[in-house]
Amino acid sequence: MEFILFLSKLDKEILDLLIKANYIVEENKIECLINKEIKGLHNFEENKIIICTGNAKRKTNYRNKKHQPDKENFKTERAIRKALRHEATHAIQKCNNNKTVGDIKILENKLHQSKKRALEFSTSNFSGTYAKEVEAYILEDKPKKVKRMIKKYCL
Repeated sequence: MEFILFLSKLDKEILDLLIKANYIVEENKIECLINKEIKGLHNFEENKIIICTGNAKRKTNYRNKKHQPDKENFKTERAIRKALRHEATHAIQKCNNNKTVGDIKILENKLHQSKKRALEFSTSNFSGTYAKEVEAYILEDKPKKVKRMIKKYCL
């Protein structure tokens, strides 16, 4: 799986914990081709997370490393890491009886303006509820917390 190349050590630990929690993590499946805007998705029924590496690379103008230094692709790295953490948050929510784990009113106030647009997209195009998506958008920037919560709720 190519997306693993973009993960930090901590994100690889999150991936390992998801697998330990009986999640299937796949890459660039048909869902990614159907909706070229998404970088990841969580399939509740099948305990499956799909990372859309191709979409993330296209949206972040990824360039082959042979032509440019590694630092030029940090946007792709960041997008894929956030996608994994975002979808991992949905896994945590599923492990928590399909409920959020944080106080949504507090989390809502922390939501950056750019994420509010993404939140609108997620809630209008997918089955995620507003509260679950708010939590996922906040936690995609908090890998240590995601790791702790997978251990607490899913293992």
